Amino acid sequence: MTISYKWLKDYLNFSETPEQIAEILTNIGLEVESIETYETIKGGLVGVALGQVITCENHPDSDHLHITTVNVGSEQPLQIVCGAPNVAAGQKVAVATIGATLYFSSGEEIKIKRSKIRGVESFGMICAEDELGIGNDHSGIMVIDTDAEAGTPINQIFKLENDYIFEIGLTPNRIDAASHHGVARDLAAYMKSNGSNVSLKLPEIENFKTDNTNNVYEIVVENTEACPRYAGITISNIKIAPSPDWLQQRLKSIGINPKNNAIDITNFIINELGQPLHAFDADKIDGKKVVIKTCDEGTIFTTLDGVERKLSDKDLMICSATRPMCIAGVFGGLDSGISDETKNVFLECAYFNPVWIRKTARRHGLHTDASFHYERGTDPNIIPYAISRAALLFKEITKGEISSEINDICSKAFEPFGIELSYKNIDRLIGKKISRDKIKTILESLEIKIINENDDILFVEVPPYRVDVTRECDVIEEILRIYSYNNVDFPSELRSTLSHHPKPDNAEIINIVSDFLSNNGFAEIMSNSLTSIAYYEGIKGFDVKNLVKILNPLSNELNVMRQTLLFNGLETIAHNANRKNNDLKLYEFGNIYSYNPDKADGTLKGYSEEYRLAIFVTGADTQLSWNIKFEKSTFFTLKKTVERLCFRFGINTDELQVSANTNPFSGEGLSYILKNGKTIATIGIIDKNICEKCDVKQDVFVAEIYWEQLMKHLKNHFVLYKELPKFPEVRRDFALIINKNVTYKQLHDIAYVAEKKFLKNVSLFDVYEGKNLPEGKKQYALSFVLQDEDKTLTDMQIEHIMQNLLKAFETKAGATLR
Repeated sequence: MTISYKWLKDYLNFSETPEQIAEILTNIGLEVESIETYETIKGGLVGVALGQVITCENHPDSDHLHITTVNVGSEQPLQIVCGAPNVAAGQKVAVATIGATLYFSSGEEIKIKRSKIRGVESFGMICAEDELGIGNDHSGIMVIDTDAEAGTPINQIFKLENDYIFEIGLTPNRIDAASHHGVARDLAAYMKSNGSNVSLKLPEIENFKTDNTNNVYEIVVENTEACPRYAGITISNIKIAPSPDWLQQRLKSIGINPKNNAIDITNFIINELGQPLHAFDADKIDGKKVVIKTCDEGTIFTTLDGVERKLSDKDLMICSATRPMCIAGVFGGLDSGISDETKNVFLECAYFNPVWIRKTARRHGLHTDASFHYERGTDPNIIPYAISRAALLFKEITKGEISSEINDICSKAFEPFGIELSYKNIDRLIGKKISRDKIKTILESLEIKIINENDDILFVEVPPYRVDVTRECDVIEEILRIYSYNNVDFPSELRSTLSHHPKPDNAEIINIVSDFLSNNGFAEIMSNSLTSIAYYEGIKGFDVKNLVKILNPLSNELNVMRQTLLFNGLETIAHNANRKNNDLKLYEFGNIYSYNPDKADGTLKGYSEEYRLAIFVTGADTQLSWNIKFEKSTFFTLKKTVERLCFRFGINTDELQVSANTNPFSGEGLSYILKNGKTIATIGIIDKNICEKCDVKQDVFVAEIYWEQLMKHLKNHFVLYKELPKFPEVRRDFALIINKNVTYKQLHDIAYVAEKKFLKNVSLFDVYEGKNLPEGKKQYALSFVLQDEDKTLTDMQIEHIMQNLLKAFETKAGATLR
């Protein structure tokens, strides 16, 4: 939010510098993120002085140039060659001296240098209006009617003053401060509580009166829930034209481009008071009737940006007698707005239900200044003042006449919030005893009325525009905010308690895993828990009923809570791939969320969340180099990473059950299952149809670690250390011909059953399928590591063990030795 320093002074008489104001605003909760200088005319006309033309003669080598001498207050007059047809001796003119930089109205920028024109030296430039950036006239130099002496800086003659613009990081609950008057109100509260004699004022509207009632429009509010208060007035015989300079400068200073006087007035009011207005071309309102209602589902409506939109029956509309004209509180219509031909205006000033406006804005993906204010809650009681103020500005600036009374339809009273406030609780929550008089001063300056005081209790009423102050603790926070957190003393002693961390420490394990993955070339990503329901639609084995849906989504792309980390990873991969970064290794920790409608009973029982770790690999595993062979990432790249991660915590994946992957998101692959039947990890290649949802065209492999199961397993699992064996291990190999449906896992388990004492390791080091093998067969080359930790194995023992293994393979797997 941008706030003008000079504009604030229209409502508050203070002398503090912009830097001091910024510090005060930050201290009272309106954090100033930056201060920028705004120049009424770019460059501030620095180096441009008032000059008086002493002599003017024709240039001997030109039929349109003149040689002038100009007094600019220096010891010697300047010789300047000028091409303007209207230059003459005796004139007072604007002279850009050497070194000055001019910013033309056209956008061109030049720096004045000493030059020679047709053989005659020129030591400056006599400027036209457009060359100074104050207008568009280039027909001749600008002649200035002034009594000022030559040499006076032009910016003093034009009374140019720099403004200072505050960029405020407004928190969502402080919509009451989303205007210049709102910020001035907070400043006044702070200054009054610190003894400053300041007064907050708004422009007077006592002169408001109706000129006639020649253009009255009927107002009908059909939906009072969505529109509790609606006011309208007509201004007739207006003249659409550019706004006066003061209004244009006010808007330009906060980054708004002026359009015309009618639209500029509505923009001015929303930034002055925080109350949105909408101006209709009154002649385009059919039947001279304004109806506030909803339209039928699917009604087509064209908004100001030319886009046709299908309305919901939950969208509040401003309609004429025959058609919709505007999406209430969000966006105007194409056929009812102000144009250069507008003569009569119907001015709207309303209070709309914030929930209705927020849902409509999100539904249509529209984010406007009006919706920003309405969906957070405007002041329902400022409407009479705001519409009167705007009508007077219309009358003054557009030269129109107020041609109807204010028609203000209010379906309910907006009463202040009554709150009991205890001094004891104020002292307790703030941590410091503040004088009672100061507390009362702060409350009164915040427009919080003290109705009664009884012993230790204050009975106060909070105005309706403070939608975030409804409880005692909220009022105490307001007192502390204005009193300033910086005025609360730090305690002289530090108190702490010893805390017990359960084992294993979840945070410590996360750090260990993060270090492990990062050290192995993986990059951590962090993404939003909100995602799009479109990702989940059409996935085999998944029901969208299990998604946790957002009641008031920010957009259609963020309308459900994620039920897997997979799509966040795919979005990151797509983002990088679109920027030619295709080789990625990523991981993310995060919660996933699900809903079980069978357990829903009106409470939160149907909802659950679970912590997960997702690991992604795609593209190249190793980069091409003179000493490294290029390899693409595969399923086994990721499998190796998961197994190494398990090994880091002393988990032998060979001892886990392995089955086909049943996770509908990670596609074809495998699952690691604990002895209790709980899945601890899944690994798979993501289905191409799922990849296409995120515009990913390359193979992506993903592993999901079920974190809670991992932590439960580690709770009763200890990494053991023991002395290295003193006796050597022995390796023997088998080349077995087996049926194609026999897996390595089956052979692995057979081996450990056949030899439980001396078999230390089994590994598969070669697979062959092809010619010279019977149909339906394949060859596995297995390696066996044998070791006796008490003595050296003899050849006879080794031969006996290997024969037992071979016999087991033959009988249980139908294997033959090649």
